[in-house]
Amino acid sequence: MKNDGIYYSVGALLYSPANRQSVAESVINEKFGKKYSLALCLEDAVNDNFVEDAELQLSCTLKKIYESLDTRTFYLPKIFIRVRNPKQMTKLYSSFGEEKKIVAGFIVPKFSTENSTEYIERISEINAHSSGRVFLMPIYESSSIIDLRNRYEILYALKEKLQPVEELVLNIRVGGNDLCHNFGFRRHADEPIYMIKPVADILSDIVTVYGLDYVVSGPVFEYYSGDNWENCMVQEIRGDQLCGFVGKTVIHPNQIKIVNDAYKVRKSDFDDAKSILGLNNMKDDYVLASATNERMNEYKTHTNWARKILFLADQFGIKE
Repeated sequence: MKNDGIYYSVGALLYSPANRQSVAESVINEKFGKKYSLALCLEDAVNDNFVEDAELQLSCTLKKIYESLDTRTFYLPKIFIRVRNPKQMTKLYSSFGEEKKIVAGFIVPKFSTENSTEYIERISEINAHSSGRVFLMPIYESSSIIDLRNRYEILYALKEKLQPVEELVLNIRVGGNDLCHNFGFRRHADEPIYMIKPVADILSDIVTVYGLDYVVSGPVFEYYSGDNWENCMVQEIRGDQLCGFVGKTVIHPNQIKIVNDAYKVRKSDFDDAKSILGLNNMKDDYVLASATNERMNEYKTHTNWARKILFLADQFGIKE
């Protein structure tokens, strides 16, 4: 597991089309709140005929946000750019001026064995000329991972390719909607994605392959209004957490608070985690009662869990 809080810090990642003119003002005026990350999308959210216009608007958005930092105090989210292809990634980054300082990284759609090598080469090149780390967040949503005969081979092959740039991979992300699309599935507002077994199994396999070495973020929940959507989103996030996901892609500001609240750490878990990690000098298994006297804490069994809990507490806070 990752032993640096930065990998747990993406949280609720709000998607917005890169050609939306109002984004900069919304960030500067904190209309999205003070605890989220931002993805400016040049792929699915932009018509193929207007990509250049979207790139120009993206540059204007970044400049406006960056320049406003000199005159105003506001919450600056981690900002990521979702690109269409590897060439666009380096083209954009080289075209940016000082505003590149607020670009946390790039999101890579449909990450696959066909495009992975070039994406990895491009992010390495960018970091070779950058004063700070510029992260990569590949999305696993390609139809190639549906076929059970090839899925594990592809997932492990991609993991091997990522190994040289592992520290630059902030999160592994999953494309729940794209995977559902391949099957012709669409859920209703009261149906968490884990009810769709073919897709849930793919998500589980991704965590199995990557979860020991990377932080993996949960799939999008496509409802943000209507009857009972909040309760179902909370239910889905519980499924995310039990499967090992951290954070979630969101598509509307209404969803941000739900993600942030759901990932707050229970006080009892926080107290147990501190107790477990306080036993670092013990050489043998050691069992003690939890803070609530409801369960056991075991040093060798629960250390990874405890470290993760402290990272999450630092990023999302603690709830009673």
